[in-house]
Amino acid sequence: MTPSTPPLPPAEELALVDRELARLEHRRSWLLTRRAWLLSMIEGAAAARARDAAGPVAAPGGRDPGEASGRGAQNALLLLGGVLLSVAAVAFTVVSWGSLGIGGRGAVLAAVTGAALAAPVVLLRRGLASTAESVAALGLLLMVLDAYALRQVGFGGGDAVGYAAGAAAVLAAVWAGYGRLLPGLVLPGPAAVGAAQLPLLLWAAAERELLDWALTGTAAFDVAVALWVSRRAVRRFAAGCAAVTGVSAAAVAGVGSASAQSPGGALGPAAVFAALAVIALFAAARSDRAALPASAAAGLALVAGAGGVVREVLPAGWGVSAYALAAAVPAAAAGLRLPRGTVRGLGAAAAGVLGTAALLTLPLTALTLVGPVTALPGLWRGAPGDAYAALGVDLSPSFFAAAPLTLLPAAAAAAAGARWARTAAGTPPGTRPGRDAVRAWAPGAAAGLLWAAVVTVPAAVRMGYGPTVVYGLVTAVGTLGWAVLRRGGTVPLVLGCGLTGAVGLGGLALADRTATFTVLGVLVVALVAAAVATRAGEAVRAVLAVAAAGFGSWLLMAVSRAAALTAAEAGLLLMAVPAVACGVAAAAARRPRSGVPEDEGATPGPLAVALETTAAVVGAVAVLLASGDLPMTSVLLGLAGVIAAATALRPGRRRPAGATAAALFVLAAWARLAAWEVTVPEAYSLPVSVPALAVGVLHRRRVPGTSSWAAYGPGLAATLVPSLTASLGDPGWLRPLLLGGAALALTLHGARARLQAPLVLGGTVLALVALHELAPYVVQMVGVLPRWLPPALAGLLLLTVGATYEQRLRDARRLRDSVHRMR
Repeated sequence: MTPSTPPLPPAEELALVDRELARLEHRRSWLLTRRAWLLSMIEGAAAARARDAAGPVAAPGGRDPGEASGRGAQNALLLLGGVLLSVAAVAFTVVSWGSLGIGGRGAVLAAVTGAALAAPVVLLRRGLASTAESVAALGLLLMVLDAYALRQVGFGGGDAVGYAAGAAAVLAAVWAGYGRLLPGLVLPGPAAVGAAQLPLLLWAAAERELLDWALTGTAAFDVAVALWVSRRAVRRFAAGCAAVTGVSAAAVAGVGSASAQSPGGALGPAAVFAALAVIALFAAARSDRAALPASAAAGLALVAGAGGVVREVLPAGWGVSAYALAAAVPAAAAGLRLPRGTVRGLGAAAAGVLGTAALLTLPLTALTLVGPVTALPGLWRGAPGDAYAALGVDLSPSFFAAAPLTLLPAAAAAAAGARWARTAAGTPPGTRPGRDAVRAWAPGAAAGLLWAAVVTVPAAVRMGYGPTVVYGLVTAVGTLGWAVLRRGGTVPLVLGCGLTGAVGLGGLALADRTATFTVLGVLVVALVAAAVATRAGEAVRAVLAVAAAGFGSWLLMAVSRAAALTAAEAGLLLMAVPAVACGVAAAAARRPRSGVPEDEGATPGPLAVALETTAAVVGAVAVLLASGDLPMTSVLLGLAGVIAAATALRPGRRRPAGATAAALFVLAAWARLAAWEVTVPEAYSLPVSVPALAVGVLHRRRVPGTSSWAAYGPGLAATLVPSLTASLGDPGWLRPLLLGGAALALTLHGARARLQAPLVLGGTVLALVALHELAPYVVQMVGVLPRWLPPALAGLLLLTVGATYEQRLRDARRLRDSVHRMR
């Protein structure tokens, strides 16, 4: 910024500085990754050149080298030797120790242990590191055996556990000093850390108390070693020991907190959790790599300690709420001026606890919505006393009383996370993946948890039935209004919550007639108004329209039940929903919000598709309701056909609606014929065949190349197949005569017009009818002829066919080709 340029406002300049810092951090991260990759490539190339320069190692005598390398064989031998020496030392100490005198014992201990500890000095000077490690391991084991041997001769008094604690402390100090004297050895440092795990634990076991504090002190020691010791092997081993002892201390404190019977009894475990949190936060402040996991562990410890105390203060059954409220402790700590990794860990711990508490409480929300439907004795059998009694469960009311107290902190935390994520809106995408993830899911989580908390309030406070219904109406309508007046990623979730609450409220209202009509009527009006007023897009409008149709159907079924209508009459009343839905779809298509009406080739929009699909489903339900009354079924199928035909006449790609209308009209005719007890199959097939053939004729005129099978096959088969089936079992002569005459006419027409479908279908039916009619006479004639005549005639036929086989084959091919040339 030049001196002549006016300075920016502080807020804008701060945003500019934050963006520049984010870009620099992103560039630095990329350069570090690139540098690591280049180093790995250089090291790999150097190793490859070294292998190429060394070449293959030939064994003596020209043999190939073995599968194991020299270093591997050396290590295997050293390990085996160390194991054997250790076994021998143990056997000597345990078995042969008593056979020596005091002087011999001292000499053996001094000589063997001193030699084992001194040998690595010489071995390291000669470069034999592996051998030195093996001998040093033997020396460390001998020191343990020396401590055991001293105990066997009565050294250390009568307290065996106390002696073991002191011996472990001495061994840890000696091994640590030994490792500092010989920095070329790796084993003594981790061995010293491992021995240091025992003194406090053994002392606590001897005293039979303060085990949690002993583990906490050991964890603090491990953290100090992991932070301040320079050797990597020791740091890593100490970090692992710190994790084990810390988790063990938390487990012991957790058992004590769970078994506490008063707030005072929970203070002791809470103090242990607080100490563990301080240790973890100290580790997080001193190590960038351990900042996130250590601070997360500190947050969980704070929640466990504070939650145990709060749980004893709150009423019974509020345990989950106690820990949800205790999550405010790490959340508040995260708001302090702490390093970024520590803040993220504390926030993750609070979010994890609140998320777990919310997941444990959400089943109560589901029970609040579904319970009244399953617990009510029947439709309009009387309202329950209150919202909790409507659930019909044996759970303690305190579970429901604590549900809002659990869900509200979770919702508040999600809202705070969404606000925190919005502060990084100006940073480049991908530079802060944590904030990107929180920005994606936190708003929806906040909205869903807030709605769940609001839904559980009536059962929590045991609200009366009437106020519960009013409260549910206000909640459902308010949620729907919030969804339709907003735009963004949370709209589908909020809309789903509103519709779910509306369905649950409808189930609760079934207990009382007045409540049923009030709730369903208000919801239908609210859904229609929301569908008209929404600014969230066509998809949301379609969902609202479908929901309005569904609740409208529910309302009409309640009306039919109140009016004592039959099932068929209820189906007729329900048919009003498909008519209205298709009418609304047509009106929306004529006046689209974009200002461009549908044209002939346009694809129907989501609102039209949703309404037409809903109309089809509700219409099918209406027809099923009237299935026991054939005349009314015919009427309903006809009405459905009229609605489908009106839909098919609208502009747009609605061929399925036209086909559906035709099928519905046919089904309506069949239902009417069945009601009249008509059993003649042609009465059912001809209403299908005649329109199908007419459509085929018109289609072939418009598209001359259409196959006769596509144009005429379905229509002809619809009549010929049922009539042929009926004629095969008809003892009379009129049906076979009429069917044979029609088949003959079709065959002649097909041959004259060179149409394959009429020719093949008519000829096949004619042949089958003729065979069926002539079969009795053929059987009678065969019974009159001599028994040798049929085989003779069959042989003569075979000889004739064989003699003229080639000619018959050419005739068959010409017939096949002529049929194939037809269309």
